[in-house]
Amino acid sequence: MLDGNKVLFSGMQATGNLTLGNYLGALKNWVELSTQYMCFYSVVDMHSITVRQDPAELRKRARRLMAIYIAAGIDPEKACLYYQSHVTGHAELAWILNCFTYMGELNRMTQFKDKSAKHADNINAGLFTYPVLMAADILLYQADVVPVGIDQKQHLELTRDLAIRFNNIYGDVFTVPEAYIPKVGAKIMSLQDPTKKMSKSDENPNASIYLMDDADTVARKCKRAVTDSEGIIAYREEQPGVSNLLDIYSACVGKTPEEAVKEFEGQGYGALKTAVAESVNAILTPLQTRVAEIEKDKDWLDQRIKENAEKATYYSTKTLRKVQKKVGFPVRPR
Repeated sequence: MLDGNKVLFSGMQATGNLTLGNYLGALKNWVELSTQYMCFYSVVDMHSITVRQDPAELRKRARRLMAIYIAAGIDPEKACLYYQSHVTGHAELAWILNCFTYMGELNRMTQFKDKSAKHADNINAGLFTYPVLMAADILLYQADVVPVGIDQKQHLELTRDLAIRFNNIYGDVFTVPEAYIPKVGAKIMSLQDPTKKMSKSDENPNASIYLMDDADTVARKCKRAVTDSEGIIAYREEQPGVSNLLDIYSACVGKTPEEAVKEFEGQGYGALKTAVAESVNAILTPLQTRVAEIEKDKDWLDQRIKENAEKATYYSTKTLRKVQKKVGFPVRPR
């Protein structure tokens, strides 16, 4: 762990299959950020159960996600990679923060409205207070920085508000976190509807490229990607499908979209789609090989999970005990 560095927290849900958008918009950046910050990267399995899950499948996906974190290049000896459910402080701090969160604030959360519409038969309290648990995730580690997508900024703003509110009452307890939003590859769109974000839950299997898709599947999905009838490779709002392919390509090969446009000058959409597929597979194939190696070595992965849960518990307990004392809870015997 990089003690003394600024602290960064982020996490992903152990539901669905991670997409290329999750990798390019978040995971790829996490690898680089782990060399600059003291990082806590969680498999947020507690968040996952706001929607009904098959228990065995959830455990399987959580372990796969942990393997993907490591396979992507995050060193579990330097960053703290752990299951949210293995650290009880998340739930304990969430309850305290619930008592400092106003109903009106939660009513304004757009994600609650969206998920309620999709899961009308299971609009539960956990779904409503989801942003408070997210705030606890962040504040528990005194995070300075939180990488967030554009659609998560509202939740981070609530986290900041709660930290400031608590600090105003009890003094300097929480670090007020700042957002980190990468400029390139931050929002990869659906291959079939480029006005929507690429999603793990998209019902159209051709809309998303999944991290565990084989090379032929990736090529087929790219070939079927929506473009337009203009026949010109340009990076502009009027061509969202082409722009999305350029975003994917540039993020995979480390160029700007503008540089990519110059590279494909005079070529057709077929050439662009082929190049996108090749650039994606150049990333996914070695990633998949490494995931298989990690999952095969069960004892090694189990030991990393155990060690990192202990690290996360150690750091989170520091904050939790301070908060519990501030609100008036009896001091626990040592």
